[in-house]
Amino acid sequence: MKTQHPSIVIRNGRVIDPASGHDGVADVYVSHGKIVGIGAAPAGFTAHETIDATDLIVAPGLVDLSARLGEPGGEHRQLLQSELAAAVAGGVTTLCTPPDTDPTLDEPSLVEMLRHRADMLGLARVMPLGALTRHLEGRELTEFAALRDAGCVAFSQADAPLIDTRVLYRAMQYAATYDIQIRLRPQDVRLGADGVAHDGQVATRLGLPPVPTVAETVAISTIVILMKDTGARVHLERVSSREGLEMVQAARSYGLKLTCDVSINHVHLADIDIGYFDSNMRLSPPLRGVSDRDAIQHALLDGTIDAICSDHTPVGNDEKLLPFGEARPGASSLELLLPLTLNWADHRHVPLTRALAKITCDPAGLIGIAAGKLAVGAAADLCVFDPKAAWRVTPDALRSQGKHTPFAGMELRGRVRYTLVDGRIAHQEPGAA
Repeated sequence: MKTQHPSIVIRNGRVIDPASGHDGVADVYVSHGKIVGIGAAPAGFTAHETIDATDLIVAPGLVDLSARLGEPGGEHRQLLQSELAAAVAGGVTTLCTPPDTDPTLDEPSLVEMLRHRADMLGLARVMPLGALTRHLEGRELTEFAALRDAGCVAFSQADAPLIDTRVLYRAMQYAATYDIQIRLRPQDVRLGADGVAHDGQVATRLGLPPVPTVAETVAISTIVILMKDTGARVHLERVSSREGLEMVQAARSYGLKLTCDVSINHVHLADIDIGYFDSNMRLSPPLRGVSDRDAIQHALLDGTIDAICSDHTPVGNDEKLLPFGEARPGASSLELLLPLTLNWADHRHVPLTRALAKITCDPAGLIGIAAGKLAVGAAADLCVFDPKAAWRVTPDALRSQGKHTPFAGMELRGRVRYTLVDGRIAHQEPGAA
């Protein structure tokens, strides 16, 4: 439950605001849910709590464009509470949740209920994505305007197929009329039918049904053609191929309002990491070739990819501990988004302000919310982390109910010590003082 807003001073931290490029040691003052001072205390400020951030980084709370929370539908397992606890443990203060829940987020009352339940927990802020079609069946459009008024920030089919191009065309026309963003996973379901791995040497050697790259590029081609005709704003979710990224660049050269993100898993991994049928590597979209992974890393640097998301999809043992082709795709990654982004930045020699932008202000801008900034007057959604703290990824180290990740056993650097949401301490690492 929410508590009253305390006045907090965060002392001696390295303050990084990717939105402005600010990077320097300073004290941060928080009161009534806002940042009220950086460097110097405002007149009359009295701190109720003090956080010593010496040798720590103080950054905006992370903004995650895709994290599944299991509700509606998982109330009996308290999934919402566990996954939002995992979010703040990872420094994520705002997240978008896809509409493929049970029931689907296709009615305003369901959206309002989810937002209310999340708000009462006082953990991360939840921004629902409304279902593009009723029950995600791909036939009848939902009431975009009503769902937007209930709190949906964009509309998506999640991973559900939308085979009828006429429905997609009408959706874009409708969205363009109200200046609503549509988010689409680019995959032609017929070309990728029954596939479980990238169509390459690894899939051939292991005898796994393939998902060809053209399943992604054909879908992007259709989307781009319809965008030209309708003027719709479209965001591509989890682009996975070099060819797909090249098509995004070309579409932007035409002046189209096309943006895209990538899963943190695909920033680091390729199909060779499947090894000997490791079902933890069963993801959707599938891990592509090494050249695709390298293209993704380059596209993050040149701006083709607008943001990195966790693509958090917790999967239980009964659905994951199966043969590769039968295992449910997905991985728990809310708590790994920050350290894996730091890992990418370290290996590619990316300035920290630039790397953090991909998981703070840049995704916030994509969904049009005032988040991901560390400035006087901004909401006090903050992530205080130790960039040098090493820890090993194990099931016990994850707060999510989903314990499966492609990075199991890996040692990472970067540990969140405190997360503030709306000026309150939503997470404090044990031992942090």
